[in-house]
Amino acid sequence: MTPTIRGFEHHRVPVDGDVSLHVAVGGSGSPIVLLHGFPQTHLMWRHVAADLAAGHTVICPDLRGYGASDKPAEAGPGTYSKRTMAADVVALARALGHERFALAGHDRGALVALRAALDHPAAVGHLACLDVLPTLDMWDVMHGVDAAVGFHLYLMAQPPGLPERMIAASADAFFGHFLDRWAADPAAIPADVRSAYLRACAAAVPSIVADYRASAGIDVEHDRADRTAGNRLRMPVTVVQQDWGAALGFDAASIWRAWAPDLRHTLTGHGHFMAEEAPAMIAEELRALLTR
Repeated sequence: MTPTIRGFEHHRVPVDGDVSLHVAVGGSGSPIVLLHGFPQTHLMWRHVAADLAAGHTVICPDLRGYGASDKPAEAGPGTYSKRTMAADVVALARALGHERFALAGHDRGALVALRAALDHPAAVGHLACLDVLPTLDMWDVMHGVDAAVGFHLYLMAQPPGLPERMIAASADAFFGHFLDRWAADPAAIPADVRSAYLRACAAAVPSIVADYRASAGIDVEHDRADRTAGNRLRMPVTVVQQDWGAALGFDAASIWRAWAPDLRHTLTGHGHFMAEEAPAMIAEELRALLTR
């Protein structure tokens, strides 16, 4: 049986032409949208979402190209740009009756959340990003042998064809590698959830690669245009991440502060999958954000 978020209802919501998102919704109160990372689905929020639902309407979609959401063929760089995926999220919230909402994302979902906050500041009242750097800055800090941890970024940046074939040939091993290497506490991702992640990823190789390919191209262009124009995040922002800077030699808080004047930046000893490894801590960070 596929695991679910306790007490949440599931819907399919049209967001863009023929594209619909699968979404789990629960709770009542002011809305917060939670966006998953790689190689996961909305299930990564199962503990945090159930906690927050006591006081909020919690909306957990599968991103375009992931999980049970639609996976349009890559027709060009814009199909899986973070701008397009962010517009999906805003359309989803509006379809559910929310013109303004809090937004939290992890990993890939954090990049979508950041773009949504930059492009739709009237819709996003609070922003949280977990264990990520903005796309433009991410590429700037990746260098030398220490950047080998991000080999997948370079693999999936290649033109269509080769990365899709390589990954599809051994999908479970490829996606399972990240679940194994990035978890400080492997028990935080139980066997049934792990299996659900691997099944979902194996069925979505072309769209996942397209998402990453966009981050080596059009997403960088969009970030650079914002930096050149001096666009910054207008809402309170919380960032929680591992101390990558110790290995790669950068100051993550300074990088984020250049985008977010109203910033709370926290380093944690938990692994990359912190919403599953330390859900009470993440839920508390989000509740604190919503009071700012």
